[in-house]
Amino acid sequence: EPVVEYVEQQFDKFLEAETRVKRKILPDSRVHACLYFIAPSGHGLKQIDVEFMKRLHDKVNIIPVIGKADACTKEELEVFKQKIMKQIMDNKISIYQFPEEEEMNADPIINKLPFAVVGSNVIVTNQTGNRVRGRRYPWGTVDIEDQAHCDFSLLRNVLLCQHMQDLKDVTNYIHYELYRSDKLTQMVDQHQGGNLPNKNPLAVIEDEQQDHFENIEKTEKEMNDVFSQKVEEKRNKLKNIEKDEEENIEQQMQALN
Repeated sequence: EPVVEYVEQQFDKFLEAETRVKRKILPDSRVHACLYFIAPSGHGLKQIDVEFMKRLHDKVNIIPVIGKADACTKEELEVFKQKIMKQIMDNKISIYQFPEEEEMNADPIINKLPFAVVGSNVIVTNQTGNRVRGRRYPWGTVDIEDQAHCDFSLLRNVLLCQHMQDLKDVTNYIHYELYRSDKLTQMVDQHQGGNLPNKNPLAVIEDEQQDHFENIEKTEKEMNDVFSQKVEEKRNKLKNIEKDEEENIEQQMQALN
């Protein structure tokens, strides 16, 4: 729930800024990718994994990742990956669909899913004497930058180099648009007391804003009319006073003569 709430909060911030009369430019804090780490158990997805991804898959781009992949052999990883992808399809979980590679001989990224990664923050020396970032075991060294050992460098490249813009576009044009449509429909439905008109929610909000502007213009016109009337009354009153004074002066002059 905290993860779903956080994703929705970022959508709400963006929606609030977007629907203001004077739009406010905010940094885009929407979540464009969710790396969902799967334990290297070899038994497939747990029920909690399925439920979590189902709650999140229509709000964010999910990319499944097997963590601590060096706990399995290559053969075990291949079987594990196939089992996970089958569970994802059987449960109708929507994960991020990587665009097809332009190179003819390129291996589709979809065949690599879920990515199997190994993490390390230390530099070790491998069997050839090269210093690499990885993990050392009695039977050998895991180089996390080597795609023959794990998919860490591939995952980093597709996220930060190749498909970052596509991730943002999918968030903006699919996930956010779906959330915005649902949210605005709920807002209009509550405002109309459940009698939702057969109109686009954005059109309803624009109509309300137009009515608001018209009411403001009407109020300003009425205030200007009242002000003009008061000024005219004051002017007439001053004229009458001036006329009375002139008559009094004239009468006094006549009396003196």
